[in-house]
This record gives sequence, C-alpha cells and structure tokens, in this order.
Amino acid sequence: MKRWIGFFLCLVLLTGCSGENSELTRAMQLRKKLTEAKGCEFDCIITADYAEVSYTFGLHCQFDERGDLTFQVTEPESIGGITGKIDGDGGKLTFDDHALMFQLLADGYISPVSAPWIFMKTLRGGYIHACGKETEGMRMILHDSYEEDPLQVEVWTDAADNPIYSEISWQGRKILSLRVSNFLCL
Repeated sequence: MKRWIGFFLCLVLLTGCSGENSELTRAMQLRKKLTEAKGCEFDCIITADYAEVSYTFGLHCQFDERGDLTFQVTEPESIGGITGKIDGDGGKLTFDDHALMFQLLADGYISPVSAPWIFMKTLRGGYIHACGKETEGMRMILHDSYEEDPLQVEVWTDAADNPIYSEISWQGRKILSLRVSNFLCL
C-alpha cells in the first residue's frame, strides 16, 4: 500500500510540473514581436544611481532591426537636442554647445546613456531567468549574458505587454532605471 501512495504522490507532483507558464509564453511572444519588428521607438526617463548621487534625464529612442539605437535628449531642457547612436561596437554623441558627461558605472563599463540600448538588447536576446505576473502585466528578470556576473535587467510590462519600467543591476546593486512610455514596434 505504501508503494502505491508513493507512486500516486509522485504522479501528482510531476503532473503539476508539466503545466504551461503563461508569463513565460507572454515573455516569448514579446521577444518574438521585438525580433520580428523593423524596429521600436519609445521615450524614457533614465536615472543613473551612483550611490551617493543620482542623475535623471530623458531620451527619445529608436531601436532598429540590426540592434542599433539612436537617441535624442529631451530633458532637461539645458541639454535637449543632443543626439547619439549606440551599437555593439560603441557609441557616438553629436552636440552643438553642450555635451553629456557622466561617470561610467559598473567598474567603468557602462555609460548611463547606454541604458536604453542595454534594455532593448537584453529584452530581445538575453537569458530569461524568471518571469511572473505583476498586477495586470508581467515582470521579467533577464541576464545580458551567460557570464559569471552578468548584468541583470528587470522589465515590467503593462497589460498589453509593452515595457513600462526597467532596472539594470550590476553585482546585485541597481545602477540604472528607465521609466518607459510611448513604446511602439514598427
């Protein structure tokens, strides 16, 4: 009798593991939408956290199907109009009278202005570490690589699975956050 109880207990537990994770399905559908699109555009407010001080600025971003991101600074007004481009090989800023000057984060590897590029690159192709339901949307935890100490990118979506907020962490500490709006796949 004890064998049968053990058998049925294992059967019940194992069949519970075979259920479909609807948030993982949603995350994969979002990834498919992003990789099949000709590009995406969005606005974001970025906060760079240096522990002792933080800086906030706004960008309008366009991310193309090759993985290149172009942006224009929208706020604060004093640096508005600065444009740039970021791809896998680096970045380029163009400006007239003003320049963006931020200290690098993550031991000198990341500029705060690269946050939207990291966000999109990881959302489109990073390792999905976890995902779950968050209010009406979902929350995904992604890693930018399979390296020992990857950047962790957390993404929250709305009910239509459009990204609305993201945090980028390095070595367990949040270094960048993005409030995303007007997200549109082209």
